[in-house]
Amino acid sequence: MDEETTPVRQQHKFNVDRLQRYLSSKSLVSKTDALTVKQYSCGQSNPTFLIQTPSDSYVLRKKPPGELLPGAHKVDREFRVQKALLSAGFPVPQPLLLCTDAEVIGTDFYVMQHIKGRLFRDLRLPGLPVAERTALYVAAVEVLAKLHSLNLASLNLESYGKGPGYCKRQVSTWTKQYTAAAHRDIPAMNELSDWLRNNLPADDNVVTLVHGDFRLDNMIFHPTEARVLGVLDWELSTTGQPLADLAYFLMPKYWPQGFNVINTMGSLKGIEGIPSVDDLISIYCRCRGIPSALPELNFYLALSVFKMAGIAQGIYARHLLGNASAPNADQFSHCVEPMAKFALQLVQRSATGPTENGLFLQTAKGQAILQQVKDFMRHYVLPAQQEVAEYYSKHTQSPQRWHTPQIIEDLKVRAREEGLWNLFLPAVSGLSQLDYAYIAEETGRCLFAPDVFNCQAPDTGNMEVLHMFGSEEQKKKWLEPLLQGEIRSCFCMTEPDVASSDATNMECTLHKVENHYVINGKKWWTSGAGNPKCKVAIVMCRSGSQDIRSRHGQHSMILVPMDTAGVKLVRPLTVFGQDDAIHGGHFEVHFENVYVPSANIILGEGRGFEIAQGRLGPGRLHHCMRAVGAAELALELLCQRAASRSTFGKKLYQHEVVAHWIAECRLMIEQTRLLTLQAAHSLDTVGSRTARKQIAMIKVAAARMACKVVDIAIQVHGGAGVSGDVPLAQLYSYVRTLRLADGPDEVHLSSIAGLELRDQLKKAQAKL
Repeated sequence: MDEETTPVRQQHKFNVDRLQRYLSSKSLVSKTDALTVKQYSCGQSNPTFLIQTPSDSYVLRKKPPGELLPGAHKVDREFRVQKALLSAGFPVPQPLLLCTDAEVIGTDFYVMQHIKGRLFRDLRLPGLPVAERTALYVAAVEVLAKLHSLNLASLNLESYGKGPGYCKRQVSTWTKQYTAAAHRDIPAMNELSDWLRNNLPADDNVVTLVHGDFRLDNMIFHPTEARVLGVLDWELSTTGQPLADLAYFLMPKYWPQGFNVINTMGSLKGIEGIPSVDDLISIYCRCRGIPSALPELNFYLALSVFKMAGIAQGIYARHLLGNASAPNADQFSHCVEPMAKFALQLVQRSATGPTENGLFLQTAKGQAILQQVKDFMRHYVLPAQQEVAEYYSKHTQSPQRWHTPQIIEDLKVRAREEGLWNLFLPAVSGLSQLDYAYIAEETGRCLFAPDVFNCQAPDTGNMEVLHMFGSEEQKKKWLEPLLQGEIRSCFCMTEPDVASSDATNMECTLHKVENHYVINGKKWWTSGAGNPKCKVAIVMCRSGSQDIRSRHGQHSMILVPMDTAGVKLVRPLTVFGQDDAIHGGHFEVHFENVYVPSANIILGEGRGFEIAQGRLGPGRLHHCMRAVGAAELALELLCQRAASRSTFGKKLYQHEVVAHWIAECRLMIEQTRLLTLQAAHSLDTVGSRTARKQIAMIKVAAARMACKVVDIAIQVHGGAGVSGDVPLAQLYSYVRTLRLADGPDEVHLSSIAGLELRDQLKKAQAKL
């Protein structure tokens, strides 16, 4: 341990002889031991001293002298909580004795064990190997999770704090502390206090033991191992909401670059080896056994900054009174206002991890659910891939292949229990399209993952249609069971006998007969129709009404129950030789004099294209973000292969062509992600009609990009790339199909060109 001690500062000197007599009377030292006393240069609140005898070392913490802020510097509380924690096996220095007799050294104090180890004052951990930085931060967050998992009753600390309502009390306490210590009015602090008071979290009744100042520099680590030997400085400890501790620990990850208002709290952005916010949260929540969703993280971060600003103001106030512990206490007056302004920036944008794209930020809820999805994918979905693959391999020639494997059904139940259900639909999930774009990307890393969260195509598009355009009767009969995951659906649009890239060519007909419609025609590429749970189809038909003359007003959409007489599943089509049973297949479906009630028409005759535009906008976006996720997986596999295989005397990645492929893949993925997020943002802000150029652009760009990245990954894998040993061949089949699904690239390019020309001509007109 770097002791960082100095001679005792003048304002903190006390009578060492009296201390020696007191300690000897308590049998802590012998009567003949001479004491050497040095003061730790760290510590901004309770002065801390290294006490040495010829044979032992101790640490003494005392109240500062002079007039103190009310409720502060309670060394007796520190002693009590450390004693309780030690008994539970939690790493703290052993507390040895508490003295409340001010006659001894002038204030209350306590003595604890001196632990030899490493103390890191610079949170960036300069000079350490990257792997060790990671290990130290992981050890720290694991210790925090352990603290918050302790049972207050078993510690006999139920009365240690006031429990529920912690955040409300913290805002009140630090507002009072700041006000009492303020040497000038700082409007940003007042505004921040008001915001916190008016935005208290809903879960303010969660109660654990909290540290109150949990930072890496308040821990002693093992001399050679990444292991915490002792957590220090329990002055602010109490009972209350544990996420306040976690946010305080994460706070340096949010400081802007160059923001070093307090020596130890410089920005951790871009420091290699220090885990991301997402990773630290994931480790913490896994250790505690709780979901990784932190929807109100921005509040806790702002509260942390507010508290730190209040502490800084208090340190400066003690400097003015002449009893500050820190030698640089006079500098802390400059910290308060910048911190308050930074906290206001945090709350003015919903808190997101600092690694998120800075242009398109998720809401706090979106970020929380994304993290929850990532955890669920890592812990449950990805490990299930082998079992799912074995199921389809086993039943490849059996009708059983159209059934969903039990393991996926079990994952659905778990996902729904965790609230990860119907995330695609803003009216249900409360997420924006931008929020869901990030989530869709994550699910794109596994072909059956969207199904687990009830976010699979074509059901998502069908549910969107029913939600936006369905009658109340239609919603009750079909939308509700779809949202519950009780049934599946399919969408019948493409036809085998006409060029369906021009949707007006469709020949499947719809005729009104009394209070029914009669449907006749052929459809194919009807995805999901083979699944036994597929109970309803939305069918695009040419209307038989002679009153409808517009080219785009001739078609209608109608709900057809799959068990209706005349609905025939003719055959499953194959994609690159595979029947794609994992998605319920892609069937050719014939409709031969199919009678359905007229109440099944959606929105009305001739409204088919209007409905299609509303359906395809979000659906295309979701496909594109899943394609980005698939490309990320392909690039990950590519890099692993390039690093593990050697040819002609060097690793594959050391060949310039492979290195360039890797770089090009990263460029393409990042460009496509930004374009897709821009389209999602446009959907949220201006709607699908105004955003149709952006949607058309991503439809072309995402499929092309994913095809190219997966193709390169296959090339680097050689023969393995086209085998079933790695998922690349299956991924290629999926992403190559995207260049045809929902309209081929060429149709979208023509649309983009027309919209671009329109926009350019508008600009030219405006200049005249």
